[in-house]
Amino acid sequence: MSTSQPIQHAAIQQYARQLYLTTVADQFASLAEEAVRKKQSHLSYLEALLEAEVDERDRRAVIRRIKEAHFPAVKTLEEFDFQSAQHIPAALLKKLSEGEYLERKEPVIFLGETGTGKSHLATALGVAACRQRKRVRFTTAAEMVTEMIEAQSQLQLTRVRNRWMRYELVVVDELGYVVMPDAAAELLFQVIAGRAEQAAVIVTTNLPFSEWPTKIPNARLCKAMLDRLTDRAHIIETGTESYRFRRTMARKGGKA
Repeated sequence: MSTSQPIQHAAIQQYARQLYLTTVADQFASLAEEAVRKKQSHLSYLEALLEAEVDERDRRAVIRRIKEAHFPAVKTLEEFDFQSAQHIPAALLKKLSEGEYLERKEPVIFLGETGTGKSHLATALGVAACRQRKRVRFTTAAEMVTEMIEAQSQLQLTRVRNRWMRYELVVVDELGYVVMPDAAAELLFQVIAGRAEQAAVIVTTNLPFSEWPTKIPNARLCKAMLDRLTDRAHIIETGTESYRFRRTMARKGGKA
């Protein structure tokens, strides 16, 4: 190593960090050594160095998107046992994970009993969207309504509602699990209606559509909510047999 090399290394690191090229600062020396061993050209070395910077920025961006989405747990389609739930359309879900429904602003509805994989699959599509650098937010219907009721009491409803409109994908879990008073249903409807044909939404529910009036007693709101959500929607039925229960029994070596 020449006596000037440490000085050059320090200068390159300083310049790279001033330009916020942290991966360049960390990897330029090791990639330079590799380029010498492989007898690569200067342009090939520069290409490899910049590719490393871009890849690391993409990786950090995805991590940030996933964190900002507030998933209760990160789930992927690869982790879902489609073999044990062959009635669930794996090909359709793979296609949806590619993101065209986001561009077309189409709703996705997962309908099935508790434990049938609705939240896992909804989260998996949300994670896939994060990997495509989309702004995603996961919430339960109850959490969304509670936030908006609090915002309304603080005269901040418009600001909070507008924030829900800015996400490229909103995942609303557990819609229909509890009875929703008129005021709460109205606030939820404002978000659903505001996003209709403007941005994608994913909803999970344990209720057939015919039973939604039992949880949203206001017939007008219930009908309007269903109209907005089902228009152009991908409706995926996850069934009645608990996926989680079968998985637990399989781990224990028992039979579901």
